[in-house]
Amino acid sequence: MELVAQGNAQRIAVLTSDDAVLPEIQEWLASTFHTTLVNSRDELVALLEGVPIAAVIADLETGAGTSEDCLNLLHELRNLNPDLVVVGLTRSRSKTLSAQARAAGLNKLLVAPVAFQELQVFLLQALQERDVQIHNRLLQEEALSRSSFCELIGGSEVMQVVYEAISRIADSNATVLIRGESGTGKELVARAIVATGSRREEAFISVNCAALPENLIEAELFGHEKGAFTGADAARAGYIEHADGGTLFLDEVGALQLTLQSKLLRVLEQRTVQRIGGKSSKKIDFRLLTATNEDLEDAVRTGSFREDLYYRINVVPILLPPLRERRADIALLIDNFLRLYCGASNVGLKEVDPEALEVLEDYSWPGNVRELQNLVQRLVLMSPGQTIRVKNLPQHILLDSTAKHESFLIPDEGVSFDDEIAKIEVAYLRAALRRTEGKKTAAAKLLGIDRQKMKYLCRKYDLGVAGQ
Repeated sequence: MELVAQGNAQRIAVLTSDDAVLPEIQEWLASTFHTTLVNSRDELVALLEGVPIAAVIADLETGAGTSEDCLNLLHELRNLNPDLVVVGLTRSRSKTLSAQARAAGLNKLLVAPVAFQELQVFLLQALQERDVQIHNRLLQEEALSRSSFCELIGGSEVMQVVYEAISRIADSNATVLIRGESGTGKELVARAIVATGSRREEAFISVNCAALPENLIEAELFGHEKGAFTGADAARAGYIEHADGGTLFLDEVGALQLTLQSKLLRVLEQRTVQRIGGKSSKKIDFRLLTATNEDLEDAVRTGSFREDLYYRINVVPILLPPLRERRADIALLIDNFLRLYCGASNVGLKEVDPEALEVLEDYSWPGNVRELQNLVQRLVLMSPGQTIRVKNLPQHILLDSTAKHESFLIPDEGVSFDDEIAKIEVAYLRAALRRTEGKKTAAAKLLGIDRQKMKYLCRKYDLGVAGQ
């Protein structure tokens, strides 16, 4: 049943089979909202899939069925439209049902007899807040689109330099060395190069050289023929062959042993690969991208990394800055991860309290973006309510923030305690005297000290003021 209000009213749906409430629905809801009455869960779901509905009022007894059916319906509604305002009507006073319903995504639960005028006021306010949230989210998404590049997030100046470098070299076949601390997102840079380059439709083979056991990495990279070693029951192509026509990304390339460095150098020079146990070489066309968090120049000096291979892979270097050097991006990254993990966990979108955000922006992030991402995932799951506050943050982050503030208060070279206390006393005395227009008796009362002490402190700090 359609009950259409005048004007550009928002659409709501009411799930109920109780005809006794129809007059009040007509008076208080249909007069304000474009209201559709439905009698079953299937009819409601079909309506939601067909037209934009802003709110649902569900009679949990007559419309949804058993308690389990009610909770399942609420979960389904939230999955269909996370922005939906959902109100439940019940005749039960069970606190357990109320808690379960709210956990399932209910915005408000009203116990019969329902005051529909109160419901009307709640809906008007909730829908107005919903529209503001949607508008703000669209603005944030627009801002994010201007501050991102493929899967990389950040609008800071140092990240703009990275984006420009990727754009310049994406269509070339130049070998790239991506440098940065662990957790900065070096593989995302490699994927961005591929996604915006001419080999985007071809294979992208990613290999973490530090994660493969030393006795396996050669076979994994170069492949092997049947019988080449114990356990080689069949011939197998290596990662380099799988990258033919596409891109090979070697993460943590500095972890390769010298013997493998020599073989890799030969592949790069000849553009051919020979499997372990093989007698012939195969021509390979691939682009090489590498990444490291090590000081390769120092490794060359100490002889643990071949100088000729270093120059082969360091054709175009891209330096990915640590998170502590791009603090302006922290809020953007948090917003992105909140959307990702709130959606994945099927919970309402959470936000970070400004004070908590200030602490997070002040933290040094030794684990970089990966550490921040893991933290946001944990906060989404473990923080009660929709707002993440300072008290929800891990202890080590709070201690780090406190230590920094203490270092500002007491620098490494120390302070003169008497001088610092004197500065504080003078500041309070001057403020009190200004407030009382120089009257020492009134100033003493304002500071909670006796008149004689006030006169003593004024003489001590040479704060001679006319008037008593």
